[in-house]
Amino acid sequence: MSHDGVATRSVMRSVAFLCAGALAMSVLAGCSDPDPAGKPLAGQDIASAARAQIADGGTLRWAVDAVPETLNTFQSDADATTTRIAQATLPSMFRSDRGGRPERNPSYLESAKTVETEPKQVVLYKLNQQAVWSDGREIGAADFAAQWRALSGKDSAYWTARNAGYDRIEKIERGDNDLEVRVTFGRPYADWRSLFSPLYPKEVMGTPDAFNDGARGKLKVSAGPFVVRKIDRKDDEVRLTRNPRWWGEPAKLEEIVLRAVPRGERAAELAAGELDLAEVDPTAARRIALAAPRPKAPTASAGGTSLMGPPPRALTAKQRRDQARFRGFEVRKSLEPAYTQLALNGGDGPLADERVRRGVARALDREELAKLVLSPLGLPAEPVGSHLALSGQAAYADSSGAIGGQDTAEAQALLTDAGWVPGGPVKEEKKEKKKGEEAAGSEAEKPEKGSEAEKPKKGSEKGSEKDPAKESGKESGKESEEKPEKRSDKKDSGKDSEGDDGTYVVGEDNKGDDESRAGEQGKHLAQDGKQYGSSQLQQGGAPGAYAPRGTAAPAGAAVRPLAKDGKALTLRFVVPTGEGSQALRTVADRIAIMLERVGIRTVISKVADESYFKDHIASGQYDLALYSWPTSAYPATDARPIYAKPVPAADGSLNVEQNYTRVGTDQVDQLFDEAIATLDESESRSLIRKADSRIWAAAGSIPLYQRPQLTAARRDVANAGAFGFGTPVFEDMGFLKKGANPGPAAS
Repeated sequence: MSHDGVATRSVMRSVAFLCAGALAMSVLAGCSDPDPAGKPLAGQDIASAARAQIADGGTLRWAVDAVPETLNTFQSDADATTTRIAQATLPSMFRSDRGGRPERNPSYLESAKTVETEPKQVVLYKLNQQAVWSDGREIGAADFAAQWRALSGKDSAYWTARNAGYDRIEKIERGDNDLEVRVTFGRPYADWRSLFSPLYPKEVMGTPDAFNDGARGKLKVSAGPFVVRKIDRKDDEVRLTRNPRWWGEPAKLEEIVLRAVPRGERAAELAAGELDLAEVDPTAARRIALAAPRPKAPTASAGGTSLMGPPPRALTAKQRRDQARFRGFEVRKSLEPAYTQLALNGGDGPLADERVRRGVARALDREELAKLVLSPLGLPAEPVGSHLALSGQAAYADSSGAIGGQDTAEAQALLTDAGWVPGGPVKEEKKEKKKGEEAAGSEAEKPEKGSEAEKPKKGSEKGSEKDPAKESGKESGKESEEKPEKRSDKKDSGKDSEGDDGTYVVGEDNKGDDESRAGEQGKHLAQDGKQYGSSQLQQGGAPGAYAPRGTAAPAGAAVRPLAKDGKALTLRFVVPTGEGSQALRTVADRIAIMLERVGIRTVISKVADESYFKDHIASGQYDLALYSWPTSAYPATDARPIYAKPVPAADGSLNVEQNYTRVGTDQVDQLFDEAIATLDESESRSLIRKADSRIWAAAGSIPLYQRPQLTAARRDVANAGAFGFGTPVFEDMGFLKKGANPGPAAS
């Protein structure tokens, strides 16, 4: 996943239904206790409309990040656009509903259920009688069997990125008739609903050559409301047209054009009338929202407040121009099925000590960080309480109590127990390094400005060059492309030291006198005091730190930096520099201030987007980092590689799969294994929640907030926008008839 937009590399899935209200689960004794899964914090915002209100025909121009390199979602270079095309053109036995839970897709399935558990688990699929491929052939057992053989992992000639679940299948056979498919598992598999979504025809899965190359640039055979008409790499677009053999409700749109448009250019393309639908960043969203007519009352969904807040008293000249440019557009908002976390690299350095990681976690005010990002957008600002699911998903429960909330005293006690004490002696560090000397991690000095790029730590594991949301792998030992860092020798009267290359140290003031240090640090934080509330004072904040500008801080107010064995506790915080990562950099700055309150210094290092994962996260060249993970409806399957305990590989490297924090335990692995093999859905969820509690306690990563989803759309575009958890229903998308009004903005 990209550091801030990760999420769409894999198809999302889940397995249970709410006990509250009308839907009671037979496996539960009753509904007297509240469901810990709760409900989604924000609903879909897609301008829902009945099909009768939608005009027949038209072309929807939809912005995407890139034209995909492959149309095969099971290959390592598949991306978000690959998934979107598959959703429109291929069968999926199950799809995600608005609550992030799996639901049977009636266009393809009459029913699907486990019909035997002993001696083996058997799932019987009954297919829709009308379901056919675009060449007229019925969808059947031969397609299921071909996909199983390709993805089972038994034939290395198939270049597959994942085979989870398929490796548990023992055989696939025809049922009592051509519309029945019997799948027998050699080992029980709780997440069986995750399989065959999408389902490719046997023409794609039948041979290694067809799998590896045949579906990269075209889909000769498909079975969805749309078919791939053309992939135009010259014009950076993919054209989807109606499938004439589609048996379901006919697609309202004649054509969907997926255009690759950089995020920074989308506002201009919308204003020029070149796009109808596009995910946008908060800056563009505010411009468009300000130009849109304001509703008389806030919408019921995504947060209950306007994206723009109260209307301005007077518009600037630029805002008046935007009103004309964006007339006819609106912003639809929700929360993505993904969350942003603070990753703590436990592979080496100070964070290899669990007490230090827990101390960092207890220093964080996660509620403040969620509000920082989400409140200005009018979205619910609740911290995420689970690593494995989000509010509303079946496996969700807030397990953050396993580590505890923000508590300065407790954070300091944990750090003291680990041997880090305030004001300890610190050996004088050299400011310059010889050219080529290693410079990675929190304990190593950075190369002198102008020297060659920093090199990996000694013993660095081999790594994946792929995005973590789509690729498991060994750690990379490649050289970083980041600009070399150095700490500034300048004294800046209390401000954080900043190098010419954008690296700056939070908590370093170059003062030897405690009184001067306290006063200057208090002054520094006071200048930023407008961003904080009075609650921080009750949570152990430094006295005077939140006073009005100009108020003198009392002597001794600042927290002295922690040190151990002559070294200061300084953590290297890596953040990306891209335009779309401003929110991450803002959050990183706030986290640095929180850590400074307990005596932890941070070196904030800004690196290029293209090297952020490859050269830093995947290869372990960081102490702290911010990036996002998608949540899946099937955490026992999809989250396990993210939290599995790293193990040595045959070549001596460390196989971390997708666990880029390098923190894992045997107990967590065992709980995942039990959850995936438990066919009782309630018990499986219980095991997942226990695993999450253990992950919290290990403090390798700290979930912060659910990612915002902001989509600019023409006002007459219906059934499309901010989808939240729900899988898009492509046949229902279209343009409203004249005079038609969409339903509520969200559900």
